[in-house]
Amino acid sequence: MTSIGSTSAKVLSLLRRALLTIVGVQLVLAIGLTLVDSYRRRGKKPKPFPTTKPATVDVGGGSITTYTFGMDLYDDMLAAIEGAKKQVLFETYIWKGDEIGERFKAALIAASERGVDVYCIYDGFANLVVPPSFKRFPTGLKVLRYPIYNAGLRFYDLRRYGRDHRKILVVDDEVGFVGGYNIGSAYATEWRDTHVRITGPGVWDLKRAFADFWNLHRRKRFRTSERPLLLETASTWEPRIRFHRNVPRLWMFPIRSMYLEAINRATQNVWMTHAYFIPDQDFVDALKEAATRGVDVRLLVPHKSNHIVADWISRGYFAQLLDAGVRIFRFKDAMVHAKTSTIDGSWTTVGTANIDRLSLQGNYEINVEIIDDQLADTLERIFRTDQSNSMELTIGEWEARDLHRKFTEAILAPLRPLL
Repeated sequence: MTSIGSTSAKVLSLLRRALLTIVGVQLVLAIGLTLVDSYRRRGKKPKPFPTTKPATVDVGGGSITTYTFGMDLYDDMLAAIEGAKKQVLFETYIWKGDEIGERFKAALIAASERGVDVYCIYDGFANLVVPPSFKRFPTGLKVLRYPIYNAGLRFYDLRRYGRDHRKILVVDDEVGFVGGYNIGSAYATEWRDTHVRITGPGVWDLKRAFADFWNLHRRKRFRTSERPLLLETASTWEPRIRFHRNVPRLWMFPIRSMYLEAINRATQNVWMTHAYFIPDQDFVDALKEAATRGVDVRLLVPHKSNHIVADWISRGYFAQLLDAGVRIFRFKDAMVHAKTSTIDGSWTTVGTANIDRLSLQGNYEINVEIIDDQLADTLERIFRTDQSNSMELTIGEWEARDLHRKFTEAILAPLRPLL
């Protein structure tokens, strides 16, 4: 018995060492790749890329304007804040303390000083590198800093670990903005992203989305001195516009289901643009099955994103997608940060959720789903413009990649469930 027990202990010890070695190699490789990539990027500026001008289409009782260039979007967002009469609801993941960030801060403060109710939300973790001085606000602004650590003593509660990855602006009852753009000077001209401006009934649902998050998290920030954010909005449904919100605190993740249902119904085309593409196998299978039944499936991703480890992990799915007939395009010379898809010339989604575990099963996210032929046509034209600045990845090119690339992909593959 002693011999058997000793052997078991040795086996367990060897397994533990092997596991720690594998994890250690993964972490060292990930850190090494990140440092090397950061060094290579120093002093380099992205090259200009083609964009499309803001385009507006009528949907239901309102309109939707699409933006693909940050400065166009920021000009209209700032104009909306400067014209606010009653209320401004502003939420962002990253809020840089640079020129653009200061312009937004000044506009929000000015609105508050003229009597507008201004509510702001930003993510504490995403803005760790922002100077503390920038994150000091006048008492007239109601500012909720979503905490870096939100679990308290409930460290075991996975529902409390999601980041606030949403980007929302709602002004009065008139206009709302949502999409992939954070707030910062680099995003104004150097990143390719997508945002939409919404008027009409859709604004009411965007207001509710902001208020629900505020009320869910306000107690830790304001204790009981601040009343819940109560909104008087119509309960009318606009059937062509629906907002889907991932709420980890309530264990609600409808955005993944929205995507899968739309892909499974596709008969003509599925064109997707995503900054980070690290799906689960069910998502990959849905795309493969669509391509197999003759649907034109295209995936557009950055050639090199701002997170090199995510790039390497994402590539682990390319072989099976290419084998199934999915076309993969890699955006050149700049970061494409958009999270958009259009299907069958009628279905469109624009939002904040990437196709990865953090977005689809971890963070607070929001996507708008629109059923409208004109908007789908607009998104298809944007996709074609982006495709003109992309390189298509072929099966032959992929199979001929260097051995060290295959090795790196294999080593990093176990990190997929974490990202």
